[in-house]
Amino acid sequence: MIRMFARSLLVVIAFVATLPASAQMGDIGQPSGRDGRSRAKIHTELASLYFQAGNPSVALDEVRIALDADSSFYQAYSVRALVYASLKENAKAEEDFRRALSMGPNDPEVNNNYGWYLCDTGRERQSIPYFLNALKDPLYETPGRAYTNAGSCAFKAGDLDSAQKYLLQAVALSRDGAAPARLQLARLFYQRGNFDEAKIYLTDAMKAMEPPPADALWLGIRLERKLGNRAAESAYSAQLRSRYPTSAEYQEFLKGKFE
Repeated sequence: MIRMFARSLLVVIAFVATLPASAQMGDIGQPSGRDGRSRAKIHTELASLYFQAGNPSVALDEVRIALDADSSFYQAYSVRALVYASLKENAKAEEDFRRALSMGPNDPEVNNNYGWYLCDTGRERQSIPYFLNALKDPLYETPGRAYTNAGSCAFKAGDLDSAQKYLLQAVALSRDGAAPARLQLARLFYQRGNFDEAKIYLTDAMKAMEPPPADALWLGIRLERKLGNRAAESAYSAQLRSRYPTSAEYQEFLKGKFE
């Protein structure tokens, strides 16, 4: 993840260096027109990268630079809303999401981001239309992500049929193996008592996860326990103990709360 962030950051910085001087001026002057839009786009991308790398303060600085360059670049408001949401500043996040949606109501990324925010703040059913609106754009580059989010939020809302439909669409459309969608499908089939199907999706998801997250290992323990595979259950248990000894999942394991 760190290497990927560093490579992406270098690409963006290199591109900034190719912009006209007026688009790189920072606090010295205000670029206008196309230069301002280019600068806003670059700094919004930087903000997104810093946010993904866990540096929200720098991300907010980059958004400020983006909006100073072009206050109409609504994608910057959407990114800032995500940062505010991660900081639990929900009033600010709502304001920025509303502004982004008013300026770009059909933008797929803005709709996807707002949908995820709604889902993360306990409004799972309200989130689904925003993911589906994102999917209406035939040029949307990551439809698999929106389907994964729609499936995850439908699952969280207890609508297992819709969740399964969306997650299977995510698997079909994603080019990267769709590990998050496969893991969610494993959880869904486990909940439905279809343990063999759950194992297929969990095994596929694990292949793309290194190291596997604690929740995936915990699901593996419970799944293999249901299937009576003691050796596989012990192998997952050993991984959970060695990798995540302070995790909530390991505490549940120690308490024997397998259901």
